[in-house]
Amino acid sequence: MTVDTDALTATFAALADPTRRAILARLTRGEATVGQLAEPFDVSLPAISKHVKVLQKAGLIEQTRRAQWRSCRLRPEPLRDLVTWMTQYRDFLGDSFDRLDEYLTDLQKGDRS
Repeated sequence: MTVDTDALTATFAALADPTRRAILARLTRGEATVGQLAEPFDVSLPAISKHVKVLQKAGLIEQTRRAQWRSCRLRPEPLRDLVTWMTQYRDFLGDSFDRLDEYLTDLQKGDRS
């Protein structure tokens, strides 16, 4: 599977902020309005709206409109793409950690070859 690197960049940029990660975590429990998303934070509603826009631009959330309410909900596809991209490095990282573990074990035994 090929991952769109521009979309991946937008996803990483959106996830770089802890407030946005907390918003996504909240949305794993279900839809919420921007006001509901703002409740746990000590920031203004416009600041939360800006975070929501970044998440929306990255494709991580979508907003639906019902009467005067706008609900946000999580879109998992960009996160799946991120996992797909990261999976290609799993074997490399596993091998690297295995080699490091062997090296440290050898150091502890006094074998520094």
